[in-house]
Amino acid sequence: MASKRRSDQILSEILDACQGKGEIKTKIVYRVNLNFKTVNLHLDILLANELLEMIDGPLVLYRTTEKGAQVLELMKEIERLMPVEISS
Repeated sequence: MASKRRSDQILSEILDACQGKGEIKTKIVYRVNLNFKTVNLHLDILLANELLEMIDGPLVLYRTTEKGAQVLELMKEIERLMPVEISS
């Protein structure tokens, strides 16, 4: 059985998915393999911490901010330095 992802891993995956031009919520849900309830909770955290920005238009896009890109790089570095995870 596959282990559950930690919240920081999910946040990292969302930040990664939203780099560049941004992404709509539906594509984030499918790319990160979440449901809409769960993605909304994580998007709220990222928006509140200014790691993502919402871009209004015909479709609402979520885009990783410069601060979000810096946090993503730090998260990747932590994963690289600590690759082993102990399951509970």
